[in-house]
Amino acid sequence: MASPLEYRVPTAPVGGRVWYPRAASSAPDARPRGRWSTDLPTLGNGERPRRLLNVAVSAVGLVLAAPVMALIALLIKLTSPGPVLYQQTRVGIDLRRLGDAGGNGRRQTDHGGRPFTIHKFRTMAPSSGEAQVWATPDDPRVTPLGRILRKYRLDELPQLVNVLRGDMNLVGPRPEQLRIFAELRERIPGYQTRQRVRPGITGWAQINHHYDNSLDDVRTKVALDLDYVARHSALEDLRIMLQTVPVVLFKRGAW
Repeated sequence: MASPLEYRVPTAPVGGRVWYPRAASSAPDARPRGRWSTDLPTLGNGERPRRLLNVAVSAVGLVLAAPVMALIALLIKLTSPGPVLYQQTRVGIDLRRLGDAGGNGRRQTDHGGRPFTIHKFRTMAPSSGEAQVWATPDDPRVTPLGRILRKYRLDELPQLVNVLRGDMNLVGPRPEQLRIFAELRERIPGYQTRQRVRPGITGWAQINHHYDNSLDDVRTKVALDLDYVARHSALEDLRIMLQTVPVVLFKRGAW
């Protein structure tokens, strides 16, 4: 089976360093063993107020968006056969202690974080399945309605439920598919460090860079994600939430 990255990413391994804001140090190994040599903060960095903010905004957003979500669900049923929601397994937060990040005896496979099921409005033909590949701007699998939903990112609305369940925050690095995550972890130093916070619907990388078109795009987003991980807080999340609004309204970076 072809690699999910072969469609966009060169097969040659990637070396070098990852930019770490506020600290001039080498990136940790992609799959660390023992303790991580990094000063990046983890869950103790004001996590409670940040989590409360994300849950509160998501709960209000879910109530306000309920009529729109009901309309979208109806339109999906009327315009395309198949389920309304699309579900897929993604890699979530890594709750292990830094010293145990190499794995433990209870886990058969090191996914890099806690796998969870993400929910989205279905934007592709139902026969597309769950192939773990990156989408493309002119992806033939996308339905006409799905193209509109993606353009305005309305397909992400069901993920507000993921936020309330604790799988995600409203703000954080985007969660990746298991197979693609495993390959990127091997190719990009420091990629694993993104998992020290909950993944998000929007984030610092999402509002500052377009969708991934190449491995260089992934590197840029990883640098932005690590910048966010280094300084994440409730105030920072609120700022990113506010900056997300014009990104969505003016479709910057959306297909």
